[in-house]
Amino acid sequence: MKNPVHLPVWIKFCLALGAVMAVSSCGSGDTAITYPKRQTISESVYASGLVRARDQYEAFTLANGPIQEIFVTEGDTVKVGTPLLQIYNEAEKLRRENAQIARSYADQQANQNRLRELTLALQLAKSTHQNDSLLLLRQKNLWSKGIGSAVELEQRQLRYENSKTGFLSAQLRLDELKREIEFNTKNAGKNLEISQVMESEYLLKSKLDGIVFAILKEKGEMVSPQTPLAILGKTGEFVLELQVDEFDIVMVELGQKVLVSMDSFKGEVFEAEVTKIHPIMDSKTKTFTVEAQFSKSPPRLFPNLSLEANIITMVREQSLVIPRSLLFLDNKVITATHDTLEVKVGLKTYQVVEILEGIDEQTGLIQPIR
Repeated sequence: MKNPVHLPVWIKFCLALGAVMAVSSCGSGDTAITYPKRQTISESVYASGLVRARDQYEAFTLANGPIQEIFVTEGDTVKVGTPLLQIYNEAEKLRRENAQIARSYADQQANQNRLRELTLALQLAKSTHQNDSLLLLRQKNLWSKGIGSAVELEQRQLRYENSKTGFLSAQLRLDELKREIEFNTKNAGKNLEISQVMESEYLLKSKLDGIVFAILKEKGEMVSPQTPLAILGKTGEFVLELQVDEFDIVMVELGQKVLVSMDSFKGEVFEAEVTKIHPIMDSKTKTFTVEAQFSKSPPRLFPNLSLEANIITMVREQSLVIPRSLLFLDNKVITATHDTLEVKVGLKTYQVVEILEGIDEQTGLIQPIR
């Protein structure tokens, strides 16, 4: 949440921004009188998080089975498509080989004899039809001259109709065979592609050019689609993954400065800048993920280092401030003459509070009795 008390980063930032309040003794007695001072004051949002390699991800396989072979070791540099490990897949290998056989059998080249047979049958039926057509025409000419009988004409007509039907039937059989071969070829090809995809799921490959940070399983271990097998990310590129409370996310904007501290670099504060705000809240943690990029980074980083940060949401120059301990009831102070004055308050930090109205730099203040 905003300005949490336990974060050391903000304390260092505030000390670096301005001078400490001037404290002087006035009059008789030991009552300390403090005068308001002008200094820079800032408001921040607290966030915790991790250092991530850019595009860091956990690699999963869609297959079940024991790990047959691991091709890389931790720290290896990989390219897109580099094999990482192989899951035992003898059954899928056999299915793929079977699909290759089926495609070869269904291929158009493998069916040339059937096509040639029906093509020859079609040509014969066509020739027979053409011949019967000529004979029918000749018989009609003879009949028109009174030569021949009606029975002969009817027989010629019947042979013509039969040959025509045979020709059309042969044409249909050839067309049907072509469609059947085309369908079987495509179907067998798709089945082979499916088998190849299924087989490829047993080979885990890198999705990026980067480095293998961790291999999470060993050869021979059983794995499933829910089992992370490796962690990969971009080489030498890191981002900060911050978790911001839902109450504070509305104050966070792109480009804001981030002050970062890490247990790995105790006593040091590093600067970063907000580069991305994920638009959906994690319903379990009630936080939003905010990404930042180092503008002043540590000399050496590793993935998953923990961090704490303050996102600077507002900075005001030359603000009139007093120590926070001088304020009571949220909007009142006591002057050196023991008068109680009401003030209008602005930003607050761990140490100081901004005063917008009610007193000035010449107003001496004393500690209220608690």
